[in-house]
Amino acid sequence: MYLHVGNHKNIRERDIIGIFDTDMSTLSPITRKFLSAAQKRGAVTSAKDEIPKSFVLYRENGEIKVCFSQISTSALASRKEY
Repeated sequence: MYLHVGNHKNIRERDIIGIFDTDMSTLSPITRKFLSAAQKRGAVTSAKDEIPKSFVLYRENGEIKVCFSQISTSALASRKEY
């Protein structure tokens, strides 16, 4: 199954590592450093050009990637099948 994260972007559910709230998680300097490093290596995408509410950490072709989404973490989690 796939998780729709916005603007026609879908991520395979089995590849998802975590779904994180942007406001809460970016308070940590460790998270900000991780996101900065991911952006420098080209592993960050955005589902839309709006201000992101969440980001999804996932694995694609053996590489860890980040996708920012304008959809809240609770809405994304409710879309995910368990």
